Amino acid sequence: MSFAAMKNSRTDLSKLVQQAQETSGTQTQRQSDDPRFWQPTRDKAGNGYAVIRFLPGLNTEGTPWVRYWDHAFKGPTGQWYIEKSLTSIGQQDPLSELNSKMWNSGIESDKATVRQRKRNLRYVANVLIISDPSAPENEGQVKLFRFGKKIFDKIMDSMQPQFPDEAPVNPFDMWEGADFTVKIRKVEGYPNYDASSFKSPSAIGEDDAMEDLYNKQHDMSEFTDPKNYKTYEELKARLAMVLGEQAPRTMKQEAALELEDEIPNFDAPKPQPAAEIPTAESSMEDDDDIMAKFAALAQD
Repeated sequence: MSFAAMKNSRTDLSKLVQQAQETSGTQTQRQSDDPRFWQPTRDKAGNGYAVIRFLPGLNTEGTPWVRYWDHAFKGPTGQWYIEKSLTSIGQQDPLSELNSKMWNSGIESDKATVRQRKRNLRYVANVLIISDPSAPENEGQVKLFRFGKKIFDKIMDSMQPQFPDEAPVNPFDMWEGADFTVKIRKVEGYPNYDASSFKSPSAIGEDDAMEDLYNKQHDMSEFTDPKNYKTYEELKARLAMVLGEQAPRTMKQEAALELEDEIPNFDAPKPQPAAEIPTAESSMEDDDDIMAKFAALAQD
């Protein structure tokens, strides 16, 4: 959608809130090597600071963000299972099924295992980096920002304020949205975003500048496109490998085996006459001979 079309059909805030509420009950590539992504830098104490502006996204008919689930845990084999969950696109997922079964087993150790292997909720949105003191080269760039429920709750609070003296704000609006101050503190060993907040509403700039920023946004459809997800069978095989279990054959492997049975192999050597099958008595004699040799070695 063009910038002009987006401006003329700016997202209705009530519709945006409804879309968020509808997806709240629904069910990656790694970002470290992806230059499209940005994360605020944290110092040795675990603190971080930056100012960003959420952008409307290229698909104004949907939400300005995408949401998906993934799993990341280390199995007993020492291998990692880092995969996007098929529940993100409304499909059955083998690990989610296993987690549900273990959680309902009534065994506390199973529940502890499920907690380690649980789904992780991810949101992704386009943002403009306004201030990044630790990495000023990022300032002025449009990047993808991956964040969790804590920041998403602050977005929802801005659109649905709890107090009568607060006006609802669409933080993704380029004219009447608001900059977001990211403040990170280390609390009990984990990054905490409680101190982060939105500033007063303001326009990003003139229309020409905003159009330029709008066109620099990244397409996020890949995160919800089924072709970018592994199949149920592929995930099940990977899970079995990580857990050290027998991996089931995939449909492709089964089809290949059936094909091998159907196609004769003309290069195979001709069958030779079968050797004489030893009787039970001769087998016992052979076993006795072997045991006798071990006994002789033991005496020596």
